[in-house]
Amino acid sequence: MKWYVVKRVGWTVVASYLTLSAMFVLLVMSPNPGMMQATMSCAAVGEDPDQCRENFKEQHGLDQPVTERYVNYMVNMVTLNWGWSHSRTQYVMAAIGEAWPYSAQYGIPTLILSTLIGYGIGIYSAYKQYSLADYGGAFVSFVGISIPNFWFALVLILLLSVWLNLFPVYYESLIPVEQGWLSMANLEQLVLPTIVLTSSSLAFQMRYTRSQMLEQMNKEFVKVAKAKGASDYQMLIWHVLRMAAVPLATSFVGVLIGVLWTGGIIIEQIFSIPGIGLMTYQAIIQQDTPLVLATVLIPTFIAILGNLFEDLAQIWLDPRIDYGNR
Repeated sequence: MKWYVVKRVGWTVVASYLTLSAMFVLLVMSPNPGMMQATMSCAAVGEDPDQCRENFKEQHGLDQPVTERYVNYMVNMVTLNWGWSHSRTQYVMAAIGEAWPYSAQYGIPTLILSTLIGYGIGIYSAYKQYSLADYGGAFVSFVGISIPNFWFALVLILLLSVWLNLFPVYYESLIPVEQGWLSMANLEQLVLPTIVLTSSSLAFQMRYTRSQMLEQMNKEFVKVAKAKGASDYQMLIWHVLRMAAVPLATSFVGVLIGVLWTGGIIIEQIFSIPGIGLMTYQAIIQQDTPLVLATVLIPTFIAILGNLFEDLAQIWLDPRIDYGNR
């Protein structure tokens, strides 16, 4: 087992290196908006654009050989010096440090609610298979998966914010700074984004949990437990859920990435939340290459490390799993 962990950590380093190398190639091949802006500014005031372009390359180290730039790039990535964001006029790491609390304040509740409620409804639906509760859970899950997040968000804004005036239409970023992150005014702003993202994540967790529970409930060890007089609670929690938790542990990283990045870009754009999602969208629109690369690298690293932790969690949940020969 120790040798497997060592090999997986080694492959994690290799995967990270290949990812960073691919990002460097994209960075070299992509147009530099800062250089274009500097050239246009010089042309506007009557200066020589070519000389301004050369000055910009010298200031940012772009006049160096590609190999030397590659080494400097790798060193900067390891030391978390991810460059300068021209769209936000600050360092990339500083921009990420300012944006992530806004995404975390609705992302963490979404992960907790979708996991607890999704697992709970999935377990109950499997236990009450083909019952009215099972059909109701299936309807909720299909609706949550089928309805696009942007449409659901607009409907909630129209019903609960515009017509009923229960929640704010847009997120006010000054409220958590002035009144506190846990203030009632700030929490009211997070209700609608959390509901939208929880609905889609909950639907996936619910269906996946139900299918895994049903698969385990039909196995021989469950019949043996029933024959020995195990109660329904003991059968579900100590036998079925314990085995179903092994494949369920592999879905958390995918849900995390989907909530904070894929869903966050849409939700933060609609509600004007200044988090990582909105920052990524604005960086793409404004061709802020260093900031775009950073927002691509973060979920990549989470996926790489998360897969390792998921494999280790599977071994902890089921010691019979042996990765010794892999």
